[in-house]
Amino acid sequence: MLTRSEPLMVEDLRQETRFPVEHALRLGRLSLLSVPVSDRGKVVGALTVWSALDRRFGDAELRFMESVANLLGTCLQRAQTEEALSHSQRLEAVGQLTGGIAHDFNNLLTVIQGNLQVLADLPSVTADPLAPQLVAAATRASRRGADLTGKLLAFSRRQVLQPTAVDVEALLRSLADMLRRTLDQRIRIHVDVASGCPDVLADASQLESAVLNIAINARDAMPDGGDLVFSAAPLPALTAELREQLELGPQDPSPDYVRIAISDTGTGMPEAVKERAFEPFFTTKQAGRGTGLGLSTVYGFARQSQGTVLIDSEAGHGTVLSIVLPQPPVEALDARAELPAASELAPGTRVLLVEDDAEVRLVARRFLKDLGCCVTACASGEEALAWLQEQRERGDPSPACLLSDVALGAGMRGTELARQVQDHWPELRILLTSGFSADLLQGASDWPWPLLPKPYNRAELAEALARVLRD
Repeated sequence: MLTRSEPLMVEDLRQETRFPVEHALRLGRLSLLSVPVSDRGKVVGALTVWSALDRRFGDAELRFMESVANLLGTCLQRAQTEEALSHSQRLEAVGQLTGGIAHDFNNLLTVIQGNLQVLADLPSVTADPLAPQLVAAATRASRRGADLTGKLLAFSRRQVLQPTAVDVEALLRSLADMLRRTLDQRIRIHVDVASGCPDVLADASQLESAVLNIAINARDAMPDGGDLVFSAAPLPALTAELREQLELGPQDPSPDYVRIAISDTGTGMPEAVKERAFEPFFTTKQAGRGTGLGLSTVYGFARQSQGTVLIDSEAGHGTVLSIVLPQPPVEALDARAELPAASELAPGTRVLLVEDDAEVRLVARRFLKDLGCCVTACASGEEALAWLQEQRERGDPSPACLLSDVALGAGMRGTELARQVQDHWPELRILLTSGFSADLLQGASDWPWPLLPKPYNRAELAEALARVLRD
């Protein structure tokens, strides 16, 4: 039978009792042969032939039909694979574009935020009744710009993540408690986590942000209230389709995964909306009510975390969005402890600053001087290495820390500078900073040096430097 993925041959419909045949007999049909059409092991249809003669079909016809059905299944699989590849390539192209834009924009925001912070401390500004309000408004706007570039980087999978073992149940219950106090009381929130649900390996703050993004979309899909359910459970096995989404080959070993699902009873998504749900800037909301970056950032975060996102939705029947993430290896389970708070920098700490953008370099130098550091600023990695060599030849002490941008124009990359400094001046601590350009952050998870994202303010720079010098 087709339900068991087996061929069906009926030699004489007049003697068939397993299913209704009256209509076929009225059409003069007396025998049939039907074979299943499968796609990745799942029956997606059937190929059926009829005959006005009884006992018309035998083994030869069966083998021929099975060959045709296999060919159809292969064609279907190829068409779906090509469509998925085309969609993936479109998303990747947009991701590369947005990652590059975000890198340049973050450099601009570093200059804007840095100068605003310096401006806010000037006596002429603090003494003016209106100036501090204007500076504060500009600072808030620049922070919103930084948030926007952060979302673009999340979609393009160029943000720097700090994956640790995350307690899924604790995270979901904490979010649910917060949302019960903030969402419409007509939205009933439930948490259903499987007993003993394993941790996931992810950046905790980014996972929380991803779940919150989905919950906000669910709220908007239920204007008259409804049920919002957070659930989580380990995945018992990976389907062939899911392995393909996770970019795992049929024979590749795979880690264990956990599925975090957020379901609602809202308006649901038609097929056309589902196909574009992860595209950046695509939104069905009214103008001004959404950026269209919510689900795209969730998608980028999940893919960068070696997971994926699944959508199960139908117009008028609600939506289930699932984040599939790997379980952590045993050694990651001990990495939950919070880092100690940063201490103040020692006065006179010597810092070698390397930044090719003159305006960013000026802002960073001003921040470091405000923090009591002695600063030497260079515009390139080559210049920094030459200065360090001169210091050694003169017998002068090396600086305590190298603060370098990753992207240093046409010259040496910041990562190469860091490697050479680590080899020849091992006592010098290293802190990298970047606006996360698409091509430079490949392999960032393997860097041995901490990275401070742009734009940063004076306090964030102080904390990052203190951590580097202390550790």
